[in-house]
Amino acid sequence: MGTNDNLKSLPLEDLHKAANARFGGFAGWSMPITYPLGVMKEHLHTREKAGLFDISHMQLFDVTGPGASTLLSRACPLDADSLQTGQSKYTFFLNEQAGILDDLIITRLGDDHFMVVANAGNAVSDEAHLREVAKGFDCKIDALDRVFLAIQGPQAADVLRKGGIAGTELAFMHGFEPKPGWFMSRSGYTGEDGFEIGLPADEARKLVAKLFADERVAWVGLAARDSLRLEAGLCLHGHDITPEIDPVDAGLTWTIAKPVREKAGFIGAKALLAKIAKGPGRKRVGLKPDSRQPVRSDSILVDTNGNTVGVVTSGGFGPSAGYPVAMGYVGKDFAPIGTQVFADVRGTRIALHVHSLPFTPHRYHKG
Repeated sequence: MGTNDNLKSLPLEDLHKAANARFGGFAGWSMPITYPLGVMKEHLHTREKAGLFDISHMQLFDVTGPGASTLLSRACPLDADSLQTGQSKYTFFLNEQAGILDDLIITRLGDDHFMVVANAGNAVSDEAHLREVAKGFDCKIDALDRVFLAIQGPQAADVLRKGGIAGTELAFMHGFEPKPGWFMSRSGYTGEDGFEIGLPADEARKLVAKLFADERVAWVGLAARDSLRLEAGLCLHGHDITPEIDPVDAGLTWTIAKPVREKAGFIGAKALLAKIAKGPGRKRVGLKPDSRQPVRSDSILVDTNGNTVGVVTSGGFGPSAGYPVAMGYVGKDFAPIGTQVFADVRGTRIALHVHSLPFTPHRYHKG
């Protein structure tokens, strides 16, 4: 995976090169995939200490103005007005068919002020979508140019505390602006406690140097980020959730409060409510191969007679679980825990069992 001229470079790319990162293309960016520690050790380091991830490919949108909460409650199945200041919420942009255009985290920073964190691969389409929906609402959308860092793991809070960095008193899924141009939330994509910090590039280098003054911190690349989130049962947009998949089949309707459903003021509400009433046609499940061979995404799942019953959407090895892990969709008759299915891997049938999610327990800081 060599770097390509068409790929965007991270603002801190020189630091990753100095750390001997191996780069690869992801969502239009040249990203550090692994460091000399290697994916297995990077993964375990995050579970045991504190992993530092450069996630500057992700996009922050600052939404301000009297119409900000009304806009976000229209664009997402969310009651933005009911969020307390400092509270973050996992939500989506849906299309009219209730397909998931992107998954997001929205944090309320003030009465008329919200921060939206969107995925890299959808940054351009998300911005266009949000600006289109915003027509007629009294609000302003700023796509911020920030370095975005995630520090994740059981010792992350202590590292920040010892480094004199504010924000360690936050509860999980809460955020604030520690200083002008900065945004920080207690959240992440690993199943561990941790923080995500957006800040101007010229201040980011100082922060990185401060973090690395603590020997518990190590750079962790995209490969381990993927194995960590998969063990934690967290969805990757473009794989486990897509514009063709709705929150009902994905098992994500818990994110949509009853009053939001009843009001039905969001894009895709009609389709989503019909879908909720009907129930899922298929279900997102954990999958554990019976052998040591990982099963990759897009592998077709079949029953004992060879009939197609589903598809794998994410798969790999789970270093903390100690066995291969996967996630995918199966027909609801095949969704009960323990059901056996088979993946067709290059003509070889591999047996898997439906497994509960997550594969490794979440260890979020509840405050």
